[in-house]
Amino acid sequence: MSTDVTATVEAVYRSDWGRIVATLIGLVGDFDLAEESAQEAFTAAIDQWPAAGIPDLPRAWIIQTARHKAIDRIRRRTRFAEKMEAYAVNELGPASEEPDYDTSEIPDDRLRLIFTCCHPALALEAQVALTLRTLCGLETDEIARAFLVLAATMAQRLVRAKRKIRDAGIPYVVPEINDMAERLDAVLTVIYLVFNEGYAATRGGPLVRTDLCSEAIRLGRLVRTLMGQQAPAEVTGLVALMLLHDARRDARLDRSGDLVILEEQDRTLWNHSQIAEAVPLVEYALRGVPGPFALQAAIAAQHCRAAQAGDTDWAEIVRLYDRLERVQPSPVVSLNRAVAIAMVDGPAAGLGIIDVLAADGGLENYYLLHAARADLLRRVGSSEEAAKAYARALALVTNNSERRFLERRLREVQSPAA
Repeated sequence: MSTDVTATVEAVYRSDWGRIVATLIGLVGDFDLAEESAQEAFTAAIDQWPAAGIPDLPRAWIIQTARHKAIDRIRRRTRFAEKMEAYAVNELGPASEEPDYDTSEIPDDRLRLIFTCCHPALALEAQVALTLRTLCGLETDEIARAFLVLAATMAQRLVRAKRKIRDAGIPYVVPEINDMAERLDAVLTVIYLVFNEGYAATRGGPLVRTDLCSEAIRLGRLVRTLMGQQAPAEVTGLVALMLLHDARRDARLDRSGDLVILEEQDRTLWNHSQIAEAVPLVEYALRGVPGPFALQAAIAAQHCRAAQAGDTDWAEIVRLYDRLERVQPSPVVSLNRAVAIAMVDGPAAGLGIIDVLAADGGLENYYLLHAARADLLRRVGSSEEAAKAYARALALVTNNSERRFLERRLREVQSPAA
């Protein structure tokens, strides 16, 4: 297979898997059939493109091929006539080899998919997991790792969720504005988790997946637009939070693709126009009783307002974390608060909090706990203990950029000069 074909297939799979599957679900109304047909279409591309050439519209080719694969599968099923009559309204008949898709409509299928997956009939964890699988194209073991369960357990949950959507006849539509509220928390959580996967990819080479970050921001904006004046402040807070984090994208990696921590980033590389757009959104979201996204956005805004690392108002960040911990108590929030306290009161103060979190055991498999603890141990001069903590973090980290950063830190504390 040519290098160009391989690269194109991988690029389309990486950037458009969720969009393709969402489009197919809208056509056939069946999650499993859509995913299986999409996989077959990608296989067909690998087989056919080397000889036939890469089509002008690779994604459209994949979608059209998957549609034909879906028709073939339906024909092999029982009650073929009944099925074909039901699907006739979706115009699944023969089409041209390279269809003329209106690409402005295809992306909105993703939002329909999110609202379908985030139906209140499903448990919240199943809503989020199912969306990450279908929208992001994350593998089952990656989702299982995020939820700290076995891959087999997560696979069963995904099967049950898809079966429930099918058996209950849950419509593949964006609900009316009045019906969105009961799904909104899950939808916002999903969008943020999509952004998080793009901001710090679970595994592989690149730390940042720009396609997922951009898509999450687009979806957040779209939800805000759809709800209009009825949109809760948390929707605005989420959009602001994603914009602020994304604004630092170009400074987070060096030319070698290695991680650059916040305090060492070249802030001239930040997207300051995007920051200027986000700051008023933060102020709006903080009105009344702010929720978790609004408070996180306010923390991010404090970082983005600082012209240099030394200008950061860490005391205000600690106060914001105090409020966030009351609104959304969690070990991860407490960990981030401990890091902020270390910047105000010294590393020993933050280390004491982290040691309590470590002893509790809830974050034992969370590599950032061990990485943060290692950093504070390094800063108080406990090189030997820091090395152990870095080693533990390295045993858990799955992204190559973050791995190289931790390996460099480990070498520093192990060197005689440390």
